[in-house]
Amino acid sequence: MKRQEILDGLRQSPKVDVCVIGGGINGISVFRELALQGLTVLLVEKHDYCSGASSALSRMVHGGLRYLENGEFKLVQESLAERDRLLRNAPHYVAPLPTTVPVFDLFSGLGNGIVRFLGLSRRPSRRGAIAIKAGLSIYDFLTRKRALMPRHQFRGRRATLEKWPALNGGIKSSATYFDAWVSHPERLGLELLQDGLSAKVGSMALNYAQLRRMENGAYFVEDHIGGASLAVEPALIINATGGWIDIANQSLFSPETRPAPLVGGTKGSHLIIDNAALRAALADHMIYYENEDGRICILFPYLGKVLVGSTDIRVDDPEAVRCEDDERDYILQSLAFVLPGLVILPEEIVFQFSGVRPLPASSDSFTGRIPRDHFCTIVEPDNGGPPVLCMIGGKWTTFRSFGELAADMALDRLGHPRHVATTDRPIGGGRGYPANVPAWLAQVAADKGLPLPQLVRLFSRYGTDAEAIAGFIAAGPDAPLPHVGYSVRELQCLIRDEAVEHLDDLLLRRTTLAISGELSLTMMDAVLDLLAQEKGWTPAQRAGERDRFLTLLNGRHGVDETMLSARNERRSIPCDTTAKSG
Repeated sequence: MKRQEILDGLRQSPKVDVCVIGGGINGISVFRELALQGLTVLLVEKHDYCSGASSALSRMVHGGLRYLENGEFKLVQESLAERDRLLRNAPHYVAPLPTTVPVFDLFSGLGNGIVRFLGLSRRPSRRGAIAIKAGLSIYDFLTRKRALMPRHQFRGRRATLEKWPALNGGIKSSATYFDAWVSHPERLGLELLQDGLSAKVGSMALNYAQLRRMENGAYFVEDHIGGASLAVEPALIINATGGWIDIANQSLFSPETRPAPLVGGTKGSHLIIDNAALRAALADHMIYYENEDGRICILFPYLGKVLVGSTDIRVDDPEAVRCEDDERDYILQSLAFVLPGLVILPEEIVFQFSGVRPLPASSDSFTGRIPRDHFCTIVEPDNGGPPVLCMIGGKWTTFRSFGELAADMALDRLGHPRHVATTDRPIGGGRGYPANVPAWLAQVAADKGLPLPQLVRLFSRYGTDAEAIAGFIAAGPDAPLPHVGYSVRELQCLIRDEAVEHLDDLLLRRTTLAISGELSLTMMDAVLDLLAQEKGWTPAQRAGERDRFLTLLNGRHGVDETMLSARNERRSIPCDTTAKSG
């Protein structure tokens, strides 16, 4: 359903069962859950889908090994179950990731781990081999019935340095276990959204729109693209705005009935580094290591580059979150500690990002002690308006179970039964995933009349949805773009079918061009020309959009016009067109 059709539908019928505010991964998850049960649901997101914290994750799909020392066993068990479901339901985006932990001590961390578990300490500390062994044994125990991936193993110092010779020579041993990673998290969010939209006629979703409350208690949706304001009458509102939940509540409640602050987020910043020696040093593993101060950091291959992170710093304003210079220095210092012989040049940092972890409100001075679990609470408004269900906390891995929890509370409140479970429901391009991928690719390439290498690239981006996109490409005259991995028809398909309203929607979230460091200035301008043509923009609108994107890219991601221009001669196929590593 196109944007204008959605707006026209709201004008004709403003009543909906549920209005979800927040189009991040958790908001989209609860939207999908409720639409699948037959409810009429409206989702509104004030920016683009999955453009906040849901685009700034560490790209890990994991059980949360370090949560064990906080005593969050239930969360770890739930996270591991959801990780394994994603491996089955979204195999086109989620894949196993061998993870190696360098160990620098034998007994370190035992005493500190116990007092942290008992809540007697707030300080991070180094973890020795015995503490790590205990955590990984629990990990294996919690997944013993599914056994999708190998059990953990330890290596001695010599075997470790033989496989990873660049590691800090001070290590005593290493431990390897398996978690998972997600290649295209924003696209997976879009596929969840499309699943919900296709499940229930009358369910709607709007990006660049905001729900507002009038003084008389009535609600309206403000369209940030066309400027329209439309009345909406929800029976229930779900606040799924994550780190913005308290800000959103300010527009949903009067000052007298507004709930106390519910979240107290911290931010995590990450760098994407293009350094061949660093990439080779990882041997296709994630290195899950402790910095010298005891804080956990990660380092793993991502789309042909290397992702390094993360920080954990309290934030007050989620809109202003970016990777600051001191965070960048901290991440590079941690990298120099674990791989001391490697030199990272400033120009090799091709992208950076930072996002807010929507943690429950806490006064704890040590951010690592703040619970990572999720829960929901229903707040009753004044003037007899609809109740507001607030989704508090949550991590990317558990989006499905968190959405299920919130949906079940909403269904109970509305007196509506659950008809459909999502535990084993494939997502988007994970539907009909072929047992024999090469044979599937060869057949589709022959059916659509496209070159096999192009089908391989499309499959890596869209899974089995590549067949429909290949059909669109084959249905009309195509043309190359300055980046040889993409063509005009592919991007036209995304613009027309995936609610693209701005250039960053296309370059930051519908594709991996920016985060992979493959975006050049000529490619940016070519895509902008294509988008302007599709949207019917004037030259002034096109120029404004160009300035808007460059400002965002520089301010939020550390990529300026000079960096983009320097990539103009680099026309390699983007790294997400090859098979996922790990």
